[in-house]
Amino acid sequence: MIENKPVKLAFAWLVPAVGAAIFVTIQCFSYLNDYVRSGGTMQAVTFGPAALLGVSIFYGAWVVPSLLALAGRRATDWTMLVFGGLLVLMSTLGGVSDGLRDGSHLVALELLSVTLPGTVALIMSWRHLRSN
Repeated sequence: MIENKPVKLAFAWLVPAVGAAIFVTIQCFSYLNDYVRSGGTMQAVTFGPAALLGVSIFYGAWVVPSLLALAGRRATDWTMLVFGGLLVLMSTLGGVSDGLRDGSHLVALELLSVTLPGTVALIMSWRHLRSN
């Protein structure tokens, strides 16, 4: 039987992962909306193969803290806490800087969809580590 606590912790880390996917989707549609509204006069954002690979790896890495939570070992719990904290920090900084550039609604969306659930997951991870 699977222990309930690691499953709850894994689920807690999946919530900011879904929030990050929602944020980047709305950010892309927001940019596309501004591009269409400008009549195509805005400079188009283009990504090279390396940038696309980097973005894919970054957003795909959001699954790693959840998988580490399911492992249930002390070393993986510390790795989950540190790696998840770095993901939350980088997403917050990137989302806020993009939001300041593209519109304050994106800052609010990033804080609600990634930072808030990421902070809750970090707190749950820290409490899990302290209880073991």
